[in-house]
Amino acid sequence: MNAPRNENRRSRFGSGWRADRRWQAGFLLGSAIGAAATVLGRRAERIARRGLVDWGTVERVAIRRAQKAPGKLSALELRAADGAYREAMARVVPRLGEALGTSLPGVVERATVVDRSGWIRANVGTFRALISRMEGQLLDQVVPEGGGLTRATMALANRWVTSQQLGFLLGFMGSRVLGQYDLAMLSAEAEDGRLLFVEENVRSTAHALGIPVAPFRTWIALHETTHAFEFEAHPWLRPYLAERLERQLSLFSSSASSLGRDTIRAIGRALRGESGGEHWMESVMGDEQKRLFRETQAVMSLLEGFSDYVMDEVGRGLVEDVEKISARFHERRQRRSGFERAVLRLTGMDLKLEQYAKGERFVRAVAEAKGRPALARIWDGPHTLPTAEEIAEPDRWIARVHAA
Repeated sequence: MNAPRNENRRSRFGSGWRADRRWQAGFLLGSAIGAAATVLGRRAERIARRGLVDWGTVERVAIRRAQKAPGKLSALELRAADGAYREAMARVVPRLGEALGTSLPGVVERATVVDRSGWIRANVGTFRALISRMEGQLLDQVVPEGGGLTRATMALANRWVTSQQLGFLLGFMGSRVLGQYDLAMLSAEAEDGRLLFVEENVRSTAHALGIPVAPFRTWIALHETTHAFEFEAHPWLRPYLAERLERQLSLFSSSASSLGRDTIRAIGRALRGESGGEHWMESVMGDEQKRLFRETQAVMSLLEGFSDYVMDEVGRGLVEDVEKISARFHERRQRRSGFERAVLRLTGMDLKLEQYAKGERFVRAVAEAKGRPALARIWDGPHTLPTAEEIAEPDRWIARVHAA
């Protein structure tokens, strides 16, 4: 009669002991998982705080995309083209200096022929310098100290998406851009810029337009050298634009917490045709940002329009068949596929195309109304720059500046 009771006690004791061991094992396992999560969270946080963008990924994605474009050239072909550009620049610079009343010493030596990958590498550096200006403040918002594994993981996912998007954008641009006046706008050192000519795209475009490549090179060189004139002959212009860009970056970083949601809504409205005439980029800006944005857009319209005007006016007698080249090139700007138009709109690059058209109309209207010497007044200083409204209505600028 006693044996069953002893067996029950042993059974209950064994069952309780096993339950205790399971509870202890669960506690230890939970503690280990918690410790591992803490360690992983701290490690992920350190990795996430290295930056908002993986620039190595950006460069690889962009180059991989750009290299799919036809017309790749060898290093030997690029070196041969370098001599052709130097010959073109040697004719362009004195003619431009005569027309604009200034000299540009050393600009020929600062011209470089690059392939698409070379242009991408140069501009990855430019984008990196811009983003680094606001990266610290943005990282504090996205990955705060002690934010934990979840916040760090989300930041790493965002970094991957951002890097892919920037890579796509630079790859898209790298397969199309012909030349660039490369100026370190926000650099503390006021160094002169360098001229980059993307020979693979220049040749492909000349072939698509059905024009000889040699005069087309000279025409493009004239445009980019005019940009050098705009900045290097007027030392006030670079700090004027840099100040506005610095302020815009500062305002952007301080309002970044709500930017993602606002941007998605704005893009949605733009795609549905509900933007009301305002570019989606403006719709996510505050009043001060819009003012700076419009001031900057007005100056960029002037810079691009002035260069386009000079390409045609100074190009006469310098570039063979300049009228045919200009007509075919401008027609090509207007002929975009639906995909290209969508990419341009979503990335804001459509604004650059508007800058060319608006700026050239303004410059040509001033020249026709007051003569080419009147254009020199544009470069007197910030007070004579046209506003956005005056770019659209040149008579208002003429009345304000030339009446005085």
